[in-house]
Amino acid sequence: MYSMKEVCKQVGMTYETLKFYCNEGLIPNVKRDKRNYRVFDDKDVAWIKSLSCLKKCGMSIKEMKEYLNLCLIGESSISKRKSILEFKKKALLEKLQEIEESIDYIDTKQQFYDDVLSNKIQYESNLISKSELSH
Repeated sequence: MYSMKEVCKQVGMTYETLKFYCNEGLIPNVKRDKRNYRVFDDKDVAWIKSLSCLKKCGMSIKEMKEYLNLCLIGESSISKRKSILEFKKKALLEKLQEIEESIDYIDTKQQFYDDVLSNKIQYESNLISKSELSH
């Protein structure tokens, strides 16, 4: 069994976040030790890691609760869970494409600036006319 602090260290989560997840009911069947402190087993830790991933996937607390409830239903809810994850995956792939386009833009601008600074090309601006540049 692991304490909250030990679990936080294992999963890379703040104590406050883990406590919040517990209080929100996102970690079912939380056990307590003789001092009434929360304790977690390996299955709990695996689920908490899943919660971290779901959060990174862009799930809200409400969506995480819905997903948890489907998980608690068992095998009969697998199709619905797959649909939820597929929807999140699609959104992440769209975000990834946006990020890649942004990185490409930055790379292009960096190369342009490098070329200007090394006098390979003359500076041109889309915002300032040539006559204003020469002043």
